[in-house]
Amino acid sequence: MGALRVYVLPLLLGLLGGAALLMAWPSPEAGAHPAQAAPAAGFDGGGPWHNSPPLALNQLRGQVVLVEFWTYACSNCLTVAPHVHQWHARYARQGLQVIGVHTPEFAYEGLPGNVRKAIARLDITWPVVQDNQYRIWNAWGNRFWPALYLVDRQGRVVYRHYGEGDYARTESEIQRLLASP
Repeated sequence: MGALRVYVLPLLLGLLGGAALLMAWPSPEAGAHPAQAAPAAGFDGGGPWHNSPPLALNQLRGQVVLVEFWTYACSNCLTVAPHVHQWHARYARQGLQVIGVHTPEFAYEGLPGNVRKAIARLDITWPVVQDNQYRIWNAWGNRFWPALYLVDRQGRVVYRHYGEGDYARTESEIQRLLASP
């Protein structure tokens, strides 16, 4: 048994370390992507809503909409959060509407009380819809936390960003869309 441990333990530790490295390695899809202008999917099937009554995408026509897919226990999401706060503070009066789509990775993240506490702790004041059944996630074809989608005034997704980073480019896209009729 002792000899087996000598060989198996280092092998297991090596495999775990390799798996952790692969999980942390950026996906080829990570980063910013101009999107082929396509109609945005909307928010059907989600709920409950926090900080707002339920919203439909057609209610937001004429505004630039930043849709953020996130979950409160995601460290990458928490890194992106200050930037979303800044954009909301800078551009809400100019027509930017931020909508958070909270799609839980783990069961405890889907409990409405836990989501409300996280929204309060993170000082999120924009509308957040819970997407516990992944209906919104799937309708948007999303696969990442965090993911940012910019929707133009006509209701089309024109930009997307997966993961952290490229904050200046995302802000530049927000500014460009706000300047467009």
